[in-house]
Amino acid sequence: MSAELIPPNSARAVLRAPQVPLLLAASQVGRLPVAASPIALLLFARQHVSLGVAGLVVAFYTAGMAAGAPVLARAVNRHGQSAVLNASALFSAVGFAVVALGGGRLIPTLAGAAVAGLGTPPLEACLRALWPTLVPAPSVPAAYALEIAVHELTFVVGPLVAVAVVALAGTSAALLVAALLQLAGAAVFAANSRVRQWRDDPAPRHWAGPLRSPRLVSLVLGVVGVGASIGVLPVVVTAYAETVGNRSLAGWLLAAQAAGGLIGGLCYTRLSPGGPARLPLVAVAFSAGLAPLALAPAPPVMALLIVVAGLSLPPLLTVVFLAADRHAPAGTSVEAFAWIITAFAVGSAAGSAAAGALATVDLTYGFLLAPIVAAAAVLVMLPGRVS
Repeated sequence: MSAELIPPNSARAVLRAPQVPLLLAASQVGRLPVAASPIALLLFARQHVSLGVAGLVVAFYTAGMAAGAPVLARAVNRHGQSAVLNASALFSAVGFAVVALGGGRLIPTLAGAAVAGLGTPPLEACLRALWPTLVPAPSVPAAYALEIAVHELTFVVGPLVAVAVVALAGTSAALLVAALLQLAGAAVFAANSRVRQWRDDPAPRHWAGPLRSPRLVSLVLGVVGVGASIGVLPVVVTAYAETVGNRSLAGWLLAAQAAGGLIGGLCYTRLSPGGPARLPLVAVAFSAGLAPLALAPAPPVMALLIVVAGLSLPPLLTVVFLAADRHAPAGTSVEAFAWIITAFAVGSAAGSAAAGALATVDLTYGFLLAPIVAAAAVLVMLPGRVS
């Protein structure tokens, strides 16, 4: 097929653009530790402390990421991407090394986990800010959808990498490998000429950054609900797997969810952008897709339902990021994307905590939490639908 016949709103059109395959691959490698580190930290800490304290180590890492993302993104808006990405990846690597070499002592482990999270390079926000410079305007929505879909793979591959390294070389090695992957991905990404040349639109600075836009605030708050509904799933799926007598089934079901997200994202690249006005439609579809999981049917049916539940997440996040780009004040695009990412992470952590409490009472309550919170997110995000 000639280049002229390739639809601009397609994954193939995005991948044919110069620099895109390299940047997309480097970004995914650099972001792999976000999916691998929680399980690596948990396994490391579990060797030395109780499961509850090990969970606290992961919480410190997640909290560090949530706190660091907007700060690093604001630095990117002011100073460009390359320097911030390299410096933050190095800072994060120091945190991983402190944990890995700290002998399991609680204070170094908690501090190192927080530093590792705090320095997580904002590759996701940086790539999304780059898309308008990498592909023609008609291809930007497809680029968002493709990148979000591909990112689903990291949540399948990341934990598998962590477990494989632990099996081969131990938990400390898994943490050091995570640091090296993050450093390598960030370095390759930051060295690209498009990344080094990128500068955000010049604009007056404001202490609130992009959050001075009420419509963007509504998106951020709504994404907390979206993240919470996703954070519910690992907990309740694990409880479901234990109920049916096969704990390993949880990993396969979560992989099925990621597969659904990949399918949904790739399919969405074929649609017209829709813009923020499509936000209510995709948000309702996302909430509705989660509801049937509460039936907790036999594993084969459950696997199919969870694939369906994953289909709408990439389209929803694509529309959210398009809306965020539209509503963010000039000169704050990377920080706006970082607030969306932070909101998702905070919501995911809260959803996991709430689901754990509910699932111990009744598994159905845990499953129902996801669509209920997602439906609330629809209402909160409605102001972001208008342009």
